[in-house]
Amino acid sequence: MLDQQTIEIIKSTVPVLEKHGESITTRFYELLFSNHPELLNIFNHANQKQGRQQTALANAVYAAAANIDKLEAIIPVVKQIGHKHRGLGVQPEHYPIVGETLLRAIQDVLGDAATDKIIDAWAKAYNVIAQAFIDVEQGMYQEAKEQSGGWEGFRNFIVDKKVTESDVITSFYLLPEDGGSIATFKPGQYITLKVQPESEKNTQLRQYSLSDAPGKNYYRISVKREDECKNMPPGIVSNYLQQTVQAGDILQVSAPAGDFVLDTSTESPVVLISGGVGLTPMMCMLNTLMEQNSKREVFFIHAARNGKVHALKEHVKQLANEHSNMKSYVCYAEPTNEDRTEKSFDKEGFIDLEWLKSIVPSNHADFYFCGPTPFMKTVYRILKDFGVAPEHIRYEFFGPAGSLEESSIA
Repeated sequence: MLDQQTIEIIKSTVPVLEKHGESITTRFYELLFSNHPELLNIFNHANQKQGRQQTALANAVYAAAANIDKLEAIIPVVKQIGHKHRGLGVQPEHYPIVGETLLRAIQDVLGDAATDKIIDAWAKAYNVIAQAFIDVEQGMYQEAKEQSGGWEGFRNFIVDKKVTESDVITSFYLLPEDGGSIATFKPGQYITLKVQPESEKNTQLRQYSLSDAPGKNYYRISVKREDECKNMPPGIVSNYLQQTVQAGDILQVSAPAGDFVLDTSTESPVVLISGGVGLTPMMCMLNTLMEQNSKREVFFIHAARNGKVHALKEHVKQLANEHSNMKSYVCYAEPTNEDRTEKSFDKEGFIDLEWLKSIVPSNHADFYFCGPTPFMKTVYRILKDFGVAPEHIRYEFFGPAGSLEESSIA
């Protein structure tokens, strides 16, 4: 436990972190990779270049400081990040390295304002926060290893087949190379792939949502190819998977993880809202509900640019035809002439409150959504305006966790 003086010093730094948080975390990553280049084998380089990792860490540090006297308030965040760390293979010995680097970054950015008292207080606070992460993650490692079909670290999987789902999305069906059983998972969870394209000197780790229901002898992921866009280079791993990896190749996979999961303990209506490749965890949830013959009313709402990039649409259409309790709706921002001819969408443009109210009769439902961050901010605002209770709003960020609240640092 932290003494009262330390707590007061940490809380007094909250305004400074709010102002300089991203400068501190940017410096942190510069120092970390300069002094410990081996950690480049764990971190997502694309998120570094885009600044997403820096923003996520700044938000996490800010939240920890603001809640230093009641750390139990951030346990949900600790668990969410813990799932990602367990999938990536973050170990207890990494935490002292991170702590030393973070303190150095604070000193570098704040200069003389980072007094010995402030640095000492943050050193104490970091040790408490780090131990909370270590304890949570060690439990997750043990559970992943000891569950039926589970394993420790990374396990070899064979690409059984590749299926083109749209112009930009391809599904990969993965079978364990050793022929053994595989761990089950909760609908909405993801797996971590570890690959090393020939063009890269470091291993690349990426987390992909499982896009089919649990209970199969395979895992399925559906990967969007990230092309070069504006100032962003093409996705290293997504292009490697789609262009280089073929059926019969081996991929290294860590056991399923993640806390964005379908609540199966309720009979409330469920609304699944996705944008682009954000449909992957939603497909897992939808397939689970339909395969279990759930009696819950299900609304599946997907937004895409047009039919060319809309993956798994025929499968969803078939499920809607076979299950009277399921309804499917499609929104295209830029429908093609073919889309118009086939009448393959329900709304042109973007999801808005008026349209949502016209297809979902009540706000008394469980709402799940996933997609690009601008899409998610829009959906979140719509659900708030719809009067959906916060405890019934659940979402997943692809990549570093962020915030959809307007008042956040992000």
